[in-house]
Amino acid sequence: MEKETECNISLNGLSPQQVEDSRLKNGENILTPPQRPSIWKLYFEKYKDPIIQILLVAAVVSLILAFIENDFIETIGIFIAIFLATTIGFIFEQDAAKKFDVLTSISEEQPVKVRRNGHVIEIPRREIVVGDIVLIETGDEIPADGQLLKAVNLQVDESSLTGEPIAEKKVGGRDSSEEDESTYAIDQVLRSTMVMNGRGEYRVTAVGDKTEIGKVARKSAETTNVKTPLAMQLDRLAKIISKFGIALSVTPFVIFLVHDILVNPLWHTNDYFKMAEVVLQYFMMALTLIVMAVPEGLPMAITLALALNMRRMLKSNNLVRKLHACETMGAVTVICTDKTGTLTENRMQVADLKILNGSEDLLSKAFALNTTAHLDSEDNDRGIGNPTEVALLLWLKAHGTDYTALRGSVETVYQLPFSTERKYMATVVKVDDRTILFAKGAPEIILSACTIDDAVQQETDTLLQGWQNKAMRTLAFAYRELKDDTDIETAASSLCNMTPQAVVGISDPIRKDVPGAVEECRKAGIDVKIVTGDTAATAKEIARQIGIWKGEGDDNTIVSGSDFATMTDDEAYKSVDSLKVMCRARPTDKQRLVSMLQKHGQVVAVTGDGTNDAPALNHAHVGLSLGSSTSVAKDASDMTLLDDSFGSIVNAVMWGRSLYKNIQRFLFFQLTVNVAALLLVLAGSIIGTEMPLTVTQILWVNLIMDTFAAMALASLPPTKDVLDDKPRRQTDFIITKPMLQSILGIGMVMFVVMFAYLIHCLQNDGEVQKHELSMFFTTFVMLQFWNLLNAKALGSGKSALHGIFKDRGLLGIMAMILFGQWVIVTFGGKMFRTVPLSLSEWIYIICGTSLMLWFGEVWRMIINRKNKKNGE
Repeated sequence: MEKETECNISLNGLSPQQVEDSRLKNGENILTPPQRPSIWKLYFEKYKDPIIQILLVAAVVSLILAFIENDFIETIGIFIAIFLATTIGFIFEQDAAKKFDVLTSISEEQPVKVRRNGHVIEIPRREIVVGDIVLIETGDEIPADGQLLKAVNLQVDESSLTGEPIAEKKVGGRDSSEEDESTYAIDQVLRSTMVMNGRGEYRVTAVGDKTEIGKVARKSAETTNVKTPLAMQLDRLAKIISKFGIALSVTPFVIFLVHDILVNPLWHTNDYFKMAEVVLQYFMMALTLIVMAVPEGLPMAITLALALNMRRMLKSNNLVRKLHACETMGAVTVICTDKTGTLTENRMQVADLKILNGSEDLLSKAFALNTTAHLDSEDNDRGIGNPTEVALLLWLKAHGTDYTALRGSVETVYQLPFSTERKYMATVVKVDDRTILFAKGAPEIILSACTIDDAVQQETDTLLQGWQNKAMRTLAFAYRELKDDTDIETAASSLCNMTPQAVVGISDPIRKDVPGAVEECRKAGIDVKIVTGDTAATAKEIARQIGIWKGEGDDNTIVSGSDFATMTDDEAYKSVDSLKVMCRARPTDKQRLVSMLQKHGQVVAVTGDGTNDAPALNHAHVGLSLGSSTSVAKDASDMTLLDDSFGSIVNAVMWGRSLYKNIQRFLFFQLTVNVAALLLVLAGSIIGTEMPLTVTQILWVNLIMDTFAAMALASLPPTKDVLDDKPRRQTDFIITKPMLQSILGIGMVMFVVMFAYLIHCLQNDGEVQKHELSMFFTTFVMLQFWNLLNAKALGSGKSALHGIFKDRGLLGIMAMILFGQWVIVTFGGKMFRTVPLSLSEWIYIICGTSLMLWFGEVWRMIINRKNKKNGE
């Protein structure tokens, strides 16, 4: 017979006054958050972005140029762009951190069973005080440190503190004959560890920061070297911009200077001052080219896009803690997901039942009496206790039976708790002057103690096997009427001559949206792998139900955690691509799987809700915790799925891919303008004229190129179409070949139009009149106006006008640009060097520059036909 160990201490618990006294003396049960870097340190880390660093170099060059020309407007514009890009990102991340802190504080409200004044009640974890009597059982997270008073087969997972997955716990320590190799005392339980088996009661000895977990640094906070795909691509872009900028400035400088030396008689004189002036002129041209080559709006565009998506994703139940996680989800190629809570509802229910003997009334008594669970008095759909037993009580409720009334109508004589060795629970009660022994547990144990016909046994075994193949937990129920002289404890501990009562299949149903979401992932080129601590049979059935496991012929795609741990690194590396399910997985197995997938070049997202999932969450490209996760898991993650749903992951992938496309669209828009402006500067140098735009006009152009374009393109809503694409490879460059062709093609068209107009203006006495300059300025802006629509259509394979009225943000900003240009031209006067244009001139410019859009439409039509022809 299983022996319950108990400490000889009163278990009635604290009185209300004792609770208050203890709280005043020892504090609340809250962990002080880990010390974070100072706000200034976090802010200045934003300046480590490679594009920002190039912008800083460009700003210094521009500053030198500004001192030479005594014109600081362009320099101020670049510094403003840098400041906005870094500050906006910082503000949004701080906002997310505050939301996360609120979410973490919610975890301190998790209910805990305690005994106070002789009654078992549930209180939030934070309200536990030193001296409280806490009741724990399988599946509970221990809320505070303490000393055991009762322990029945108690096994605790202390891996979050010691690395040891299972620690046996007893009251009063080991016998002298037993070796004591445990890190902590055998009768000590610790906050944030998990009860893996058995049950117990303990007296709280330390709360909050005075607990062991409060004294040690969390491993989940360690720094990793995993770079996001976007960060890698921006690094590459920064290097190309650096090389291109240097080449673009040095080459023309050398060519123009050498040409001038060869053809200009000045160089054959002794006028060294004039020579220095010529060299300075070409040097200033080179500096101008460097500044114009750098897309200074890119960091702000990326930041705005990430920040806007961060806010929008919160509405779809994704709380993003780190800006780049928004976009990284779009590059994910593998999702390693746990089962409970993400794929399933984490709500056990009776899925099937068969009565073998006795009445339904007698079975109801077995369900109500032979259990330790309760239904919450305020929310009858929520249970307190073992989830399997709660499912039985919910079945009673659904059938109109009040389990509390049944319990109150009988006398419980004896109860033998469930243990993993015994695999059953027994309760002896007096019902209508009859003494009845009820037993429930593993079918093979319960039915072997019953007198049962062979045919019925075979039929029942087949039924049970069918349920188990559907990932159900199976229970058998039996009863026996005891005679007055029967030894009750012996009858309960040594079952025999029992009457089979019923068999029950209990399931944790698959979330309704999961199979569809997994199919969407498959179509999107994302591999889904289940990593669970459940048995192989359960894992297979869940995998079959969600559509990632085909059947018995697909067994080579399933591996246990222990088998995976025994593989060499080479064997593990070769196996992970085809692996679909890992069962009986431990935390180290999950983290190793993530590392091996990353070595394959995969972009890995991991879901997890427990303390033990923290290492894998931390080392993945994107760690996804659940709203119901432990605080340690949330701290290690990049995003939190507030609704615990796998469908939210698919939404995050859609947002991430759409965001990446929006970043590409902005790059296309700005680089197209940069190409046109660079060619105008070079061509103007050749014919001996400067670009006919004033500094204030250029500032307005830059405002359109940077802030307005970033807002317009970042506001484009996500589309389901992106889920039909395959994930981009990490080696893919952010500027694709079709993008480059479009940038050069449309940029060249913009240059030809503007240069031809400039030549036309110069034919009038070699000077450009103010009216013509206003026309030139407006034409240049309107070309960008129409090019925004080209940018919108980039990579969509559709017309720029497709769904145009749904893109309200884009239309609003385009209207703002048009109105702003009209105000500047009409009322700008001396400040902007403009004169009002007539209505016919406005119509002429708007219609004429719209050729930019129609050229883009024709270009896209040609590309689409070419792609269809090639079968892409």
